[in-house]
Amino acid sequence: MSPTQEQKEMVMIRYKMALAGLAAALLASTPAAATLPQGARAPAIATQGALAGRTFAFDLQRALRQGPVVLYFYPKAFTQGCTLEANAFAESMDEFRAAGAQVVGLSADDLPTLKRFSTEECRDAFPVAIATPATIRAYDVAFTREGKDTGLASRTSYVIGQDGRIAMVHSDLDWREHVSRTLATVQAMKRR
Repeated sequence: MSPTQEQKEMVMIRYKMALAGLAAALLASTPAAATLPQGARAPAIATQGALAGRTFAFDLQRALRQGPVVLYFYPKAFTQGCTLEANAFAESMDEFRAAGAQVVGLSADDLPTLKRFSTEECRDAFPVAIATPATIRAYDVAFTREGKDTGLASRTSYVIGQDGRIAMVHSDLDWREHVSRTLATVQAMKRR
């Protein structure tokens, strides 16, 4: 027995509803895109963190006096993507230093967690610091799930030039291109 026209229409309606639901679920679980545009002035940051397991004070304006700064926001220490990203930044630190740039990872993690993460996953190569809720808002990197703020930062990297302006921004939950894109930007800045 073949389906009636009404049954065919009901199948199509269900199919379209399922596709719409899937699309909504995918959109709801992705981080908000960073909206600070290239050329904008980077918001001030003064916070605590850890370098090689010891407390570290970070002030963006002070850091910029020494050269460009890569700020990379990440959701949560010791999660798979954040660990792989920290390892990749650690492996590239000689190249960042050669380009005259500092790298600082920022997350909503507490100081004891950052102390462990700075040693175990950042391999004592660069500092990680606390991204306060105000910093997460200022840099527009709130990680949302199902339309709700999770209190975490999305995976977003900014390169900030010595002039305090954003030279590059890359926001993608996939960690793999953050190191290469930020490194290419600071290397291009050094050649100028």
